Amino acid sequence: MIEESVPPGEQDEPGESESQPERKPRRGLAILKETAIVVALSLVIATVVRIFLVQAFLIPSESMQDTLQVGDRVMVSKISLRFGDVDRGDVVVFADPNGWLGGQPQQAGGVGGAIKSFFQFVGVLPDDSEGHLIKRVIGLGGDTVECCDDDGLLMVNGVPVDESEYLYPGDNASYEFEPTEVPEGHLFVMGDHRSNSGDSRNNGTFSEDLVVGRAFAVVWPFNRWSSMSGGDAFDHIPPPD
Repeated sequence: MIEESVPPGEQDEPGESESQPERKPRRGLAILKETAIVVALSLVIATVVRIFLVQAFLIPSESMQDTLQVGDRVMVSKISLRFGDVDRGDVVVFADPNGWLGGQPQQAGGVGGAIKSFFQFVGVLPDDSEGHLIKRVIGLGGDTVECCDDDGLLMVNGVPVDESEYLYPGDNASYEFEPTEVPEGHLFVMGDHRSNSGDSRNNGTFSEDLVVGRAFAVVWPFNRWSSMSGGDAFDHIPPPD
């Protein structure tokens, strides 16, 4: 009887057959750990970006039409405020100064609400703008804002402003309101849809410290992708006396 010999390189190593089943669980655990690390780092980066650089906001009302439509997602730059002042014509997001928004609907509770709030905080979902407003800056500290000249134009520091670039079609620049001298460190803001906006005309000015950032782009829906700027409507306005 002849025994079949096995080449030395093909002989089973001691314990090899027993260790094979253990390799797949270990490999799966390693992939799971790597995925968890990548997700954690991504969330950290997203959180840092949201806190210090940019944040997405959802437009909830018609007060900034036609510049912004209900449901638009806008990107708001926070870092720009760290290296420059707010200018006339800028569109800014700011915290509700003193009940401008009135009663707000309660945010969804439970697990779903907590998950939504978490993803909004890290920037994966746009902030639904609860407790925030978005308007255009008309007057800075020291400016005098009034309505209107003989042509129906808003006036800042006694000089008329042609706002046709962004004013809602068919709207007047404003209804009549008392001339307002903006306190230092405060802002006077208005919505572009003047006939459908609660703003500084009836709510007064507010501190610049409440400004979250400057809106610089519409990013959703795709067919409305566009950049935003303050334009040049206020370039000729002189500084306050």
